[in-house]
Amino acid sequence: MSNAVGAANLLLQRGDVRAAADVLQRAEQTGDALAARELGIWQLAGQVVQRNLAASRAMFERAAALGDPYSASVRRAFVAGGVGGPPDWARALRLLREDARADPACVEQLRLIEAMDLDASGAPAVEFASEVLSETPEVRRFPTFFTPEECAYLITVARDSLRPSVVVDPTTGRPVPNPIRTSSGTGFPFMDENPAIHALNRRIAAASGTDVKSGEPLQILHYAPGERYHEHNDALPGVPPAQQRVLTFLVYLDDDYDGGETAFPKLGLSVKGRAGDGLLFRNATADGAVDPLAIHAGLPVTRGGKHVASRWIRATPLIVE
Repeated sequence: MSNAVGAANLLLQRGDVRAAADVLQRAEQTGDALAARELGIWQLAGQVVQRNLAASRAMFERAAALGDPYSASVRRAFVAGGVGGPPDWARALRLLREDARADPACVEQLRLIEAMDLDASGAPAVEFASEVLSETPEVRRFPTFFTPEECAYLITVARDSLRPSVVVDPTTGRPVPNPIRTSSGTGFPFMDENPAIHALNRRIAAASGTDVKSGEPLQILHYAPGERYHEHNDALPGVPPAQQRVLTFLVYLDDDYDGGETAFPKLGLSVKGRAGDGLLFRNATADGAVDPLAIHAGLPVTRGGKHVASRWIRATPLIVE
């Protein structure tokens, strides 16, 4: 932490936001990369100051130019995904190649991306075959949707940040074990959505016929023996139709386990995908209401460990500039 960031935090504790911002802005102007990064975080989070994604992107750009590696990773994510400004896939790749000289994580991302069949914008240049498992509600399987290398990459980058699934206790406000989902998980919000993960999200968007910005952050879930996801529906009760989670896209990342099927009890359907297979299903009716037929469960794993990638997709884009 730089002296300026420490001083700004002390001023925030005293409730003096203006003075804290002044400290950071003066330090950023003299070339303090961590002060610029802190301003970018403030403008992204919208808790200390009003959220401003364009200003956040500019501050992460500044901090990256001043040599902060974390801000460089955020810059690549924002440029690839079009956060705080237009997407620029060609520039994202240039930044990735430049940063790969010092960052092994960039080397791995490049290796995955260069093996993908993408157009100039980073979108898939191919179509994806699918098998209809149910027409109402729609359930589709996409064989070999992710490659073995992509599956292994997601398992690896998620491993150190997996945490037990929790919910917030309405009485205490504290996180408590999730009574519905007894797994571990982690997510990749758009500041952590590196170009390789963004390309995979673009693939999910193309296969589901949706806007990539309609997807919630990609999640990686791990189920150990005995863990499960009890019957539930991913749609949200009582939300406006434009905000509804209309679709879910799962990708099975491994298959060396027993149990763990994705079951739709009201459809009499149970799916156990092979590593790399995708599963798309619709959660809501045409008017945005929760579809009771789309209730599903992740059955208990009885041997080994199960990893899945999961993306909830809303009816309209989530990121509002």
